[in-house]
Amino acid sequence: MPNKNNDLRLGLRDGIPIGLGYLSVSFGFGIMAVQNGLSVLAAVIISMTNLTSAGQVAGLTVIAGSGTLIEMAAAQFIINLRYALMSLSLSQKLKAEFTPLSRAAAAFGITDEIFAVASGRSEEVSKRYMAGLITIPYFSWALGTLLGGLAGEILPEKLKAALGIAIYGMFIAIVVPAARKAVGVLAVSLCAVGLSCCLRYIPLFSGISQGFAIIICTVIAAAAGALIFPVKDDTPEPEEGGGAE
Repeated sequence: MPNKNNDLRLGLRDGIPIGLGYLSVSFGFGIMAVQNGLSVLAAVIISMTNLTSAGQVAGLTVIAGSGTLIEMAAAQFIINLRYALMSLSLSQKLKAEFTPLSRAAAAFGITDEIFAVASGRSEEVSKRYMAGLITIPYFSWALGTLLGGLAGEILPEKLKAALGIAIYGMFIAIVVPAARKAVGVLAVSLCAVGLSCCLRYIPLFSGISQGFAIIICTVIAAAAGALIFPVKDDTPEPEEGGGAE
């Protein structure tokens, strides 16, 4: 029991920095949601059932543009597909005590930051550690959305517009360091931006909805990046003459 309780405390401790970051970012989402006609309650429900910044912003774009359910589903599938890969990777580090239900709960709570912290541990991840790691970021994300939504109803328009860009600042903070290290990331980012501008401002593409524009930019930019800048396999090739005859 002491070890289990210690795992929970460690998880809660490691989740505090993530939660503080989520509090400010989700505040921006709450403001954006209210600005686009959603109620505060609807914004909070979205945050409590999704826990994905990029997916929520894309979903909000589809809602604001009166997109279809197919459009919404396709956008969410493409944008959040990385979480499935993260969950599969992290599942190799989970202790045997995880049941199918607890694995599903852990997968629901996976975000980029939570995955990075959990996968970076040298030992196997326990259920209590994972629960502690997810708890504070989860409720911080919901609380920030609530505060942002309430602020969006009472703050002046200029102040709301300024605070509403916080979530875009997070995206920039994620992309810029990676782009400085890898030319492939920079090229993919610029490709997505260029495609987005084309779909937005060229009259020929005016009939494409915002949701499908996100899907098109994501798929084309990612595919181009995978073809032009493939990740090299660092696995050493077997020496000639080695192995069984």
